[in-house]
Amino acid sequence: MTRPAAALTAVAAAAVLLAGCRSDDAGIAPQQPSDAPSLARAAAASGGATRLTAEIVNSAGDVIGDARLTEDATGTVHLTVHVKGLTPGLHGLHVHAVGSCVGPTFTSAGGHYNPASRQHGHLNPLGYHAGDLPNLIVNGAGVGHLSANVDQFSLAALQDADGSALVIHANQDDYRTDPTGNSGARIACGVLE
Repeated sequence: MTRPAAALTAVAAAAVLLAGCRSDDAGIAPQQPSDAPSLARAAAASGGATRLTAEIVNSAGDVIGDARLTEDATGTVHLTVHVKGLTPGLHGLHVHAVGSCVGPTFTSAGGHYNPASRQHGHLNPLGYHAGDLPNLIVNGAGVGHLSANVDQFSLAALQDADGSALVIHANQDDYRTDPTGNSGARIACGVLE
């Protein structure tokens, strides 16, 4: 076997091995088996913002990042989150029902945004909270980025009388445990405006 052929064989073998290493629960949320997309489209039709942003602060009140939500004509919300200074690993990320981020505990943000009164968890066969989002992946340097498309809420719906907030939790959301996914304390928060 020639040297280039051996190198290509090694690269191909490594790719096959790495492809089998992905965990199904590694922060990727399955599609929602519910009527939430139609609810989001109906709320979008009623008008409201097509873009919301949040300045994300930690429990000390320091700005650690931001989030942007943009809604397209189909009712899909494009979410991007950029943060720094967090513990490496997976962190639960949710839209909470109140637009308030009083530290250090952020309990002022209320519970998960859940207008349909569902149980928590992307893996719940009956559907999940509209505020349930994919886990935020934070690298070894403490930097986290998330880009996701969601259709379980509209931006207009998030702008109700008491607003809404984006909350980052200390632990990974297990996508199963009601009501919070066993995701631990609230460690960062941003009011969606």
